[in-house]
Amino acid sequence: MFAEINTFLNDLIWGNILIYLLPVLGVFFTISSRFVQFRYFFKMFNILKGTVHDKDGHISSFQALMLSVSGRVGVGNIAGVAVAITLGGAGAVFWMWVIALVGMATSFFECSLAQLYKEKDGLDSCVYRGGPAYYATKGLGQRWLGVVISILILITFGLAFNATQSFVISTSFEASFNLPTWVSGIVLSIVFGITIFGGVRGIVKMSEVIVPIMALGYLLIALVVIALNLSEIPSLITMIVTEAFNPSSAIAGGIGAVILQGAKRGMFSNEAGLGSAPNVAAVAYVAHPVQQGIVQSFSVFIDTIILCSCTAFIILLSGVYTPGVTGVQGILLTQNALIEHIGPLGGYFITFALFLFGFSSMIYNYYLAENSLNFFSKGNITVFNIFRISCILLVVWGSFQDLSSIFAFADLTMGLLAIINMIVITLLYKPVLKLIRGYERQIKEGNTPVLRYNDYVEFNFDKETWKEIVDNINDKKSKD
Repeated sequence: MFAEINTFLNDLIWGNILIYLLPVLGVFFTISSRFVQFRYFFKMFNILKGTVHDKDGHISSFQALMLSVSGRVGVGNIAGVAVAITLGGAGAVFWMWVIALVGMATSFFECSLAQLYKEKDGLDSCVYRGGPAYYATKGLGQRWLGVVISILILITFGLAFNATQSFVISTSFEASFNLPTWVSGIVLSIVFGITIFGGVRGIVKMSEVIVPIMALGYLLIALVVIALNLSEIPSLITMIVTEAFNPSSAIAGGIGAVILQGAKRGMFSNEAGLGSAPNVAAVAYVAHPVQQGIVQSFSVFIDTIILCSCTAFIILLSGVYTPGVTGVQGILLTQNALIEHIGPLGGYFITFALFLFGFSSMIYNYYLAENSLNFFSKGNITVFNIFRISCILLVVWGSFQDLSSIFAFADLTMGLLAIINMIVITLLYKPVLKLIRGYERQIKEGNTPVLRYNDYVEFNFDKETWKEIVDNINDKKSKD
């Protein structure tokens, strides 16, 4: 009965509410901001330039981006894309791209809000905390809503998703190397434990090592595949666009199934609007909230337009995919496709990529949970340590325990989180528009934008936090 109720609610939330709510509001944010994700796309590189590490020990815009990408990029980029193609055909890839492009605006709005309403961490004066729970509490004055959001994030990311990621990684190593799941589970938990006991800084440092390796490595292997099949690329692009509107007769459900699969996998993969990424965006030390909004919208581009496309090209160029045939799907389809291109090495590469994608998601998931815990405990180190030990034990348990039912329940809680978050950022869209106008006004004046916090007195954000940030930045400018 529990499984049936859970399935019904999941289908209702993801198949009948979010499938429309996320893209419609994404279009609304795109239009109301005058296509901010495209207008400022290249400005992101200027923002990141010179911010790889902050001299005073703050977490830089680049480091926050790497942590964000570590979460957005995960098993879904390998398995989820394969499922979308299996059930929706090549045309599903086109709708994944569309969802990502409008989702970039949604991510911009939620991450700009996370920056505006952030506050200092209770343990480290150079670290900041923020996210949906914080901007719902301060921006709307509804602490009960912040409590609900924090609980949903704790359950979804801190507990359920990490245990299931451990199971996927361990079973993958067992299948490829005949390594017992409990062995890989213990090794995984040790590395995971060392990382999370390093606090936010430890998580960020691990992310900025893993993410470039996994993203560039996966992109490189895709470029090799493209180079081996260069003459077929134009016809492949044509097929993706054509089948987005006129799918193969072998695809059950027609164009509706194509759009549904592309949209669902795109939303699930890039997480724009789901309420997870803003928790990470808040940690960055930047002069103006819009700066990190721009950077975080780029992480959606990296996840879907670049890395999901890598998987799609690997599969569609291989010849192992047959429209309408659902016998082999998910990770196995991607694995078989890469083996077709480069031989047995392809299978081992996917296993290794799965480990990096999965582990990076685990430390990202833990950070989200810790950030939500901080909403209640305000930097209580004892509470944090007890929670960390619990998370490590869950990783070990999850390595040999199939938790698909718990994962399905986590899908439900994440869906509820997304609905709440989208309603909140819609109610708070005007502060973001005012931030954009203020940012653009300073650019027109020939100034490097900083948050003029006195211009936003009607918004209930922590002005002392921003005064300190802006004063420090101005002092550095005067010394330089």
